[in-house]
Amino acid sequence: MVIKVLVVDDLYCMRTLISDILNSDPEINVVGTAKDGKEALNKLKTEKPDVITLDYIMPGLSGLATLNRIMSSHPTPVVMLSAYAKNGAAITLNCLKAGAVGFVLKPSGSLSLDIQKVQDQIINEVKAAAKVDIKKLKSILAKKPVKQTVKPFAVITEKAVVIGSSSGGPPVLELLLSELPSNIPAGILIVQHMPAKFTEYLAEHLDKVCEISIKEAEDGDIVEAGKAFIAPGDFHMIVEKKEIDGKTKRVIRLDMGPPTHGQRPSIDVTIDSVVEAYESNTIGVILTGMGDDGSEGMNKIKKAKGVTIVQDETTSLIFGMPKRVIDNGDADFILPISEIGKKIIQVL
Repeated sequence: MVIKVLVVDDLYCMRTLISDILNSDPEINVVGTAKDGKEALNKLKTEKPDVITLDYIMPGLSGLATLNRIMSSHPTPVVMLSAYAKNGAAITLNCLKAGAVGFVLKPSGSLSLDIQKVQDQIINEVKAAAKVDIKKLKSILAKKPVKQTVKPFAVITEKAVVIGSSSGGPPVLELLLSELPSNIPAGILIVQHMPAKFTEYLAEHLDKVCEISIKEAEDGDIVEAGKAFIAPGDFHMIVEKKEIDGKTKRVIRLDMGPPTHGQRPSIDVTIDSVVEAYESNTIGVILTGMGDDGSEGMNKIKKAKGVTIVQDETTSLIFGMPKRVIDNGDADFILPISEIGKKIIQVL
């Protein structure tokens, strides 16, 4: 089936370039373009696209306002095309929380005549968006976190929880991390496939709404219980054992080695290092996402006698990454997103 796409951007040249990129793939057909939110909403009624690409900086209705109208009147999978700025990262995250299923960073701002640099990403995001069940998305976004509790006790062995997510990840990451108490007896390592700079804002936002301490990882950070670290975009996050002041510590190292599964940061790269550093005291969690990043790492956790948890199909926006772990026989627990926080606490 050919994917019908509506391209929305206030700049004529960008509408043309984006349309040309999408039409170059035989599985995609641009059925219309719109210069603003109002025109997009009108064309939704006549063109009935499967996916919409949407710029957020437009005259009249903003991208976020247009997205909200789309989700309320004609629910359709939306991929945001974003020009990075500090407030742009914030707006993009708000769009993901409002129902956008993916986003692509324009390489050179709003007027990106070199947008061919991200051609493959645009095509892949549109194809992933076309697979999204929009009713499922609205159900996931409506869920509220249920705070978990941990009774204080002495930590005998240091433990780590490593979480990997991709398409559809930010909203479910927020739901999961919001449930974890500040005294959780484990360090938390998070790999969310996102461009550089956006992971910084994601970490800042999550730190404000969650009890646990959350930051974008920096080279030399020490992993400790109750603290979560998000791999920065364009860096692999590696955990190593080091002797510091006569004590064994787990320290984060950032690495710009080649992408793995086309990703940097890669979930597999982080899990591999966490298993080396924590052995059987590793809990692996794979959330929504397309592709197979994380599946090799979850196999290593199983072999090390750690515990593996994956998000179920019902609550995964894209079931690719969790399904691969399940198909390999490496999932100890297959759970809806609302049950994963509770299971992590039980295992710890």
